[in-house]
Amino acid sequence: MAAPSWLLLCLLGGAIAAASGSEDPSPPQICSGCCPGSVRNSSAVAAFCGAREGAELLGRCCLEREAIVGLDLGNCSLHQLCPSFQEASTAIVIDLRDNPLDHPPEDAFRGFTQLQTLTLPAELDCPGGNNVWDNVTTQGSSRICHSQRNPCNGSGGFGWLCPEDSLCAPDGPGLHLCLCEGPYHGYKCLRQGTFPYLMFYGTLGAVTTSLSILLWVTQRRKVKTS
Repeated sequence: MAAPSWLLLCLLGGAIAAASGSEDPSPPQICSGCCPGSVRNSSAVAAFCGAREGAELLGRCCLEREAIVGLDLGNCSLHQLCPSFQEASTAIVIDLRDNPLDHPPEDAFRGFTQLQTLTLPAELDCPGGNNVWDNVTTQGSSRICHSQRNPCNGSGGFGWLCPEDSLCAPDGPGLHLCLCEGPYHGYKCLRQGTFPYLMFYGTLGAVTTSLSILLWVTQRRKVKTS
């Protein structure tokens, strides 16, 4: 008896997914698709990468266990940050100097919680403002932002903005997010109790099974009428 067409498609899809999962992951687009060339010897990224055991240079990036820890986009004639810039959210050192950059959006560095050294054109301010960095210096045509501060610490932090039953967590220079505590979840952490995973996935499975059976019956009827 021939297997239903939908079952064959599922098996074929699983085989393709397994084959694609065994391939080596492609390098991040930001490393070569944003600006050609490689990390410059004069960049802080080169010195940073050379001092870290196990780190390696790839295009404009410094990689460590496939994660971007350094990014050099200096002298790339950039007016705006590349669409793939968020791929570098794990970076510790970023060099953007010698670019005619416009002021980036306020949330351009959202998620960059590990960033400790950021070099910008002197015309630009450090993201979040100078007060969210331990040290801000100007050297020639470059502004260097050192040591990102935790926006949730201290009396001037953003912790008071989070609702009750939540905790403030860093989300980039001068940015934060509120994480629900314990059994609380949902909008403003107002719902209590664990998420009903069993009901959710049970309903999802039942709906998926019903649709699959309906599709199979419909296909069988078409085969008989033809």
